[in-house]
Amino acid sequence: MTDERERWALILGASSGMGEATALALAGAGYRICGIHLDFRAELQRVEDLKARLAELGGEPLYINMNAADDEKRAGAIQTLRQRFDESRAAGRRPYLRVVLHSLAFGSLVPFIAEDPKAAVDRKKMEMTLDVMANSLVYWVQDLHRGGFLDRGSKIYAMTSEGSTRVIPSYGVVSAAKAALESHCRQLAMELARADTGIAVNAIRAGVTDTPALRRIPEAARMVEVTLARNPHGRLTTPAEVAEAVVRLSETDSDWISGNVIGVDGAEYVTG
Repeated sequence: MTDERERWALILGASSGMGEATALALAGAGYRICGIHLDFRAELQRVEDLKARLAELGGEPLYINMNAADDEKRAGAIQTLRQRFDESRAAGRRPYLRVVLHSLAFGSLVPFIAEDPKAAVDRKKMEMTLDVMANSLVYWVQDLHRGGFLDRGSKIYAMTSEGSTRVIPSYGVVSAAKAALESHCRQLAMELARADTGIAVNAIRAGVTDTPALRRIPEAARMVEVTLARNPHGRLTTPAEVAEAVVRLSETDSDWISGNVIGVDGAEYVTG
């Protein structure tokens, strides 16, 4: 059956890396894009350039520069999106969020143990990282579900990493957040299935990918070196490959692929 609804994608972390690539891929597939991003003045021209590329693809971009983990700003962003949906309905269309992508990469890259207490994680850094990179997914999904933005066939994705189960010195706080994020995806998948919503929830575990988030990790150069030797393709994963996976997984209305951690890594994870 042809889906006559107007497809939208909400991307949290939409101005670079996986979020940027997915926004472009979905716009090319006929989606309208709502992007949430946090950028300072020096980066805003690059965001404007991205919006222009999305507009050329027909994505009708709605980009909001804000802290995605702030409750009040989340409420304001959802109200702005509702206004855009109301405009679509007034024009006779039926908008809904077909895709929600949680791709927030803002956390503390510090060890748990250090001689200088200021160089180690503290409560503020731990709670901030978990709130932004994991817990915010739950709050967004709660509000979007209650607000009627999601519908049968909607897909929710959260970007995780191999760091949810493996360790490097500076990654402990983010690793905890990724493990929590995967747990949140499982719980949301189960609860939405029990409510017969038709909504699927999955985590996407990309291989090591050259993104701004990777470059901030102190051990990034070593991670790239190991990955090039380990990945059977002999190269890193690209953001475009992750974006293509999101597009393809979102083509079906089925909610039977749900509650999983889906690897998009060219067999990197299973190679060991």
